Amino acid sequence: VQLVESGGGLVQPGGSLRLSCVASGFTFSTYHMSWYRQAPGKERELVATITSAGTTTYYADAVKGRFTISRNNGKNTVALQMNSLKPEDTAVYYCNANRGGRNYWGQGTQVTVSS
Repeated sequence: VQLVESGGGLVQPGGSLRLSCVASGFTFSTYHMSWYRQAPGKERELVATITSAGTTTYYADAVKGRFTISRNNGKNTVALQMNSLKPEDTAVYYCNANRGGRNYWGQGTQVTVSS
């Protein structure tokens, strides 16, 4: 099983980034997919979730209206479009796959929002 994130980097406040996660080794279309983040000294927190068929999404209040999660079951990918980024969005972002309590994690990608 592999989840490989990409797309992180340094961006100025107000800017945008698009994170991508490519999955392999499991039946991607049967798993709910999420993005989590962990800032220094803080616990890992859920950012956004999309159900296996892509019909329902959930967002943390802190990112609602700014971030959009999407998936492509034909390509085994999930993305997180992040707009209007704020310094408090700085964190390592992790891709997660979940089904019935079975969890897979990526290695994470660093997002830094700073002027």
